Amino acid sequence: MSDIHSDLVLFNELVEVLLNEEEKHPVAERIDSNKLYDSIDLSLSAEAMVDKEFKHVLKDVLVSTPKTATKLFFNQLFGGRQGKAVLGDLLAVMLNNSMYTYKVAGPQVGIEQEIIRQSCDIVGYGAQSNGTFPTGGSMSNYMALVMARDFMDQDCKDRGMSKPMVIYTSEESHYSNDKNASFAGIGRKNIRYIQADSKGRMIPEKLEAQIAEDLSNGFVPTYVNATAGTTVLGAFDPIDQIADITEKYKIWLHVDGAYCGSVIFSDKVKHLVDGIERSDSFSYNAHKMIGTPLTCSVILVNDKKHLHDSFNNEADYLYQTDGDDFNLGKTSFQCGRRNDALKFWTLWKSVGTKGLSEIVDQQFTLADVARDYVRKNKDYTLYSFDESISICFNYKNIDPTTLCTALYEHQVAVVGFGSFNNDTFVRLVTINANNTKHDILNFFQALEDFVDQTPNLLQVPA
Repeated sequence: MSDIHSDLVLFNELVEVLLNEEEKHPVAERIDSNKLYDSIDLSLSAEAMVDKEFKHVLKDVLVSTPKTATKLFFNQLFGGRQGKAVLGDLLAVMLNNSMYTYKVAGPQVGIEQEIIRQSCDIVGYGAQSNGTFPTGGSMSNYMALVMARDFMDQDCKDRGMSKPMVIYTSEESHYSNDKNASFAGIGRKNIRYIQADSKGRMIPEKLEAQIAEDLSNGFVPTYVNATAGTTVLGAFDPIDQIADITEKYKIWLHVDGAYCGSVIFSDKVKHLVDGIERSDSFSYNAHKMIGTPLTCSVILVNDKKHLHDSFNNEADYLYQTDGDDFNLGKTSFQCGRRNDALKFWTLWKSVGTKGLSEIVDQQFTLADVARDYVRKNKDYTLYSFDESISICFNYKNIDPTTLCTALYEHQVAVVGFGSFNNDTFVRLVTINANNTKHDILNFFQALEDFVDQTPNLLQVPA
């Protein structure tokens, strides 16, 4: 067995390889999926691999893996790299605590709870609020739905569902709502998809009309999912207006802020989630706008008793010391759970809340740069709107799916496409706060140069 000290030396060497590779080749050379196993030795065998060959394979893997921290990665709702957060994640790996009990996590429990307390204060939740760190945004939404279900039917946990529940979400909301309705026993066909307006925001009047119709038909309206940052346009549902409706009909309101919920840290853009304090639960992903390594998801509840009621289960072999407030397994979906809080805490501790605000504000500044460029250039068509970090556009009427694929395959940039109201377009996400105005303008220049050099490939109209 190898010595940890020598493994860490190898780790540092490989990190240098990765950083140098990112600098020289911001976009990894694509390996066709049909040729993957022939291109890199990913096989596992009975015999050990000698250190020299092992190092060589690891370098091959690093060089070939898509690079998500570079200045030309705009494809997903995450990107970039915050050094202090990386430090925290590496320390979490070395400590290897599981976060279900104070006995095995110690001060790490306090770190997680401090993040949750501060987040609840910023959101405006009261003294009874709390939260936990799920495995991602989809799981955050699932936990919220389970709490709503149990709140509406308190016998459900023991006897199964006995009420014809229905739930509501925008037609532009995250796809996890479909899966979660199935998992929670509510059923996919009992989701009501509420129409969005021309900017991708749920229309409150449509929501209330659907609730009234369901009530008249004997259904039990149970849960409304509002979105703070829709997946394509980055739109914000009008939480205050939706809360008027959920309070009127006594329905659980969850705000899915996985993408853009971190606007809570910015005085400049926090107004985009006005009314958030009126929600029953709220989630955000620090691995998106804040820039921590994956995954780092937080769900907050206005009243912590709902977490305990839905997810607590006694286990004498686990909970042997300390009170419930320090045994986090009693309010989480998982039992064994990695420490996702430390990387967020090391970043927050080092830069302060003001530093987190600057990270968020920079993304909106970069989005303004991109939109301004698109608006001023006659060869572009803009499909998205202000106060969003998703910039949706087309260039010279080139098919966006073809363009994005070609940019990726030719190692120019990694950017995706999306659709709204029957339009399909390139979706540029300015979520990497390490980028500058120069980097955004460089992306457009790289795109335009590529199109000029490959007109036949892209079938640019004459």
